[in-house]
Amino acid sequence: MSRNIVHIIGTGTIGEPLIGILSGRKEELGIEEVSFQPEITALRNKALVMGLISRGAKLCVDEEFADEFTSAGLKIECNSEEAIRKAAVIIDCSISGKGAENKKELYLKYSGEGKTFIAQSITPEFGKNYAYGINDDSLVPGEDQFIRIVSCNAQNIAALVKTLSFDTNGKSNLEWGRFVCIRRASDISEEKPFIPSPEVGTHYNERYGTHHASDAASLFKTLGYDLDLFSSSMKVNSQYLHIVHFNIKLKENITLQKVINRFEENKLIALTNKTLSSLVFSFVRDMGYLGRILNQSVISISSLNVNNGNEITGFCFTPQDGNSLLSSIAAALWCFFPRSYKEKLQNLSDLIFDEI
Repeated sequence: MSRNIVHIIGTGTIGEPLIGILSGRKEELGIEEVSFQPEITALRNKALVMGLISRGAKLCVDEEFADEFTSAGLKIECNSEEAIRKAAVIIDCSISGKGAENKKELYLKYSGEGKTFIAQSITPEFGKNYAYGINDDSLVPGEDQFIRIVSCNAQNIAALVKTLSFDTNGKSNLEWGRFVCIRRASDISEEKPFIPSPEVGTHYNERYGTHHASDAASLFKTLGYDLDLFSSSMKVNSQYLHIVHFNIKLKENITLQKVINRFEENKLIALTNKTLSSLVFSFVRDMGYLGRILNQSVISISSLNVNNGNEITGFCFTPQDGNSLLSSIAAALWCFFPRSYKEKLQNLSDLIFDEI
């Protein structure tokens, strides 16, 4: 059986902070070693790669690119396939769509070796859809070898739905949920083209609208619930945080104070009096770890409203990939410690805030 080693593929907006957090907190989390494989384009940001190495992560690259990395003064520990063979958990944070391709071409070769593959994949077929705090009960040791972490906005939507419409016994009180994901054009670390003005999205799915509601619904389907969720999306010319507008109708009445109380009771959700995404982003940058917090959602209290006694409306911020990081770490620890991974995650409680 492989040791408690995590290998991360990709150094983008999720891969880079994931490597940093796991390397910096590996002892508390029970991880022996963290290795990573950057894209060849990472050589343009040599300082970043060197920074990850300085945190204790081991650099592994494809043999065809080894000379380019070593000539840049970077120490390579092993090649990419050796790193996969050595690790018990492989987390794929490569560019969009590459995770599913890697599964077909590489990961399936190791399907009988007790390894677990986790991906930030746009392809639903990669494996079981997962978000920490939403469908943990659906994970089956020895069976779920391929796990797909759903998008940050899908996790935000799922957290809203579970918090407001599920009771402590797991019974749903949801009539329907409608969401608009107002997405930043790009992360501040990305070089892809910026947009000059807001851009509306399209609805590819007749029932769910965009993939955000579809993915959120898929999490609840693993628990036996078929929920009425629908989402739209748009991009705005900002590099700060995604915002989700939500409209949730319950089958039973609820007061505004009870709505706030439910959000307060969920330790993965933060509340804020701030209304500017820049101010929330600034808090995350200043008080988070590597500029990230690991909350599922940040609720804007002043935006909350209850209409007709059972229709809840409001705005919330999606932390900068923080919930995707949390779910990725949770899935990895579940592989190592299926009975005690939640206790291990308490070592990251300082990165989860009650108030912003």
